[in-house]
Amino acid sequence: MQFKKILLIVTLAFFAKLHAQNKTVVFQSDFGLKDGAVSAMKGVAMGVSPDLKLYDLTHEIPAYNIWEAAYRLEQTVTYWPAGTVFVSVVDPGVGTNRKSVVVKTKTGHYIVTPDNGTLTLIATSLGIAERREINEAVNRRNGSQKSYTFHGRDVYAFTAARLASGAISFEQVGNLLSNEVVSIPYQKAVKEGNLLKGNISILDIQYGNIWTNIPAEMVQQIGLKYGQSLSLRIFHKGVKVWEGQAPYCETFGAVAKGKPLVYLNSLMQLSIALNMGSFAETFHVGSGSEWSISAQIVEKK
Repeated sequence: MQFKKILLIVTLAFFAKLHAQNKTVVFQSDFGLKDGAVSAMKGVAMGVSPDLKLYDLTHEIPAYNIWEAAYRLEQTVTYWPAGTVFVSVVDPGVGTNRKSVVVKTKTGHYIVTPDNGTLTLIATSLGIAERREINEAVNRRNGSQKSYTFHGRDVYAFTAARLASGAISFEQVGNLLSNEVVSIPYQKAVKEGNLLKGNISILDIQYGNIWTNIPAEMVQQIGLKYGQSLSLRIFHKGVKVWEGQAPYCETFGAVAKGKPLVYLNSLMQLSIALNMGSFAETFHVGSGSEWSISAQIVEKK
C-alpha cells in the first residue's frame, strides 16, 4: 500500500513537471517589426524576469486577421515543449468587452490572448484543459491602468512573463471560465462518399500554394494514388471561383513548369500548387474561414 502511494506521488510529480511553465515565452502579433511595439512587449517580459527565454512565432500576421493568428498557433504550438507560454496579439477589439484569457491546452501549453477567435483551431486540435480570465487588477503592468490600446504590452506580455517565470501559478491568472472559446465558423474537413470537402486554411505565401485542412488520412480513404487526377472546385463565401483538374504527385517536378498539381504539404494536408508559379495569384484564390474546397478522383472513361 505504501509503495502504491509513493508511486502515485512520483507519477503526479512527473506530470506536474511535464506541464509546468518552462520560462519560455513565444510571441505572435500583427504588429510587424517597423516600430518598437514588439520590443516593448519583450522589454516588459524581461522586466518581470531576466531569466526568461523569449522567441518569436511571427509578427507578420496581416493586420486584424484573427483567422491567420489561429492558424499559425495550430501550425506551431505542438513543436514546442509542454509548459511553453505563447502570447498571441491580433486584437482589433482592443479595449472592448472581449475577454482577455489564458488557456491551458490538454498538451500542457499556455496561450495568452484575447478570446476573439484566435483559439478556434487550437481548441479543436489540442483541446482546452482550462480557461481563465486575466485579472487585470493584479496581472497588469504597473502604471498602465489608463492605457487602453496596447494590451499586448500592458496585460498579455506582463501576464505571460509572470506565468512563465513562476511568479504566479496558472490559478493566479484569474477566475476560471468554461472551456468554450469564441470560435470562427469554417468548413471542417469531411469525407462524403468519395468527395472530400475542406477549408483553404492558409496560403504558402512565398510560393502561392494553396494549403487545405484535409488530412492525408482522408486522402488515403478515398483511394487516391500518385498519378491519378483530382477534380477540384474552390469556393469563396459559397460561390465557386475556380474549377479544374490536377494530378496527385509526390514532388513539384512531376509536372511541367506552370502546370498544376496536388500534393501533401509538410503538415501532411492536401495542397495545390503550380510548378514554379503562384496558384493563388494566377487564379485569384485566397485563404481563411470563408474559403473552401472540394476534391474528387477523376474516374477514367
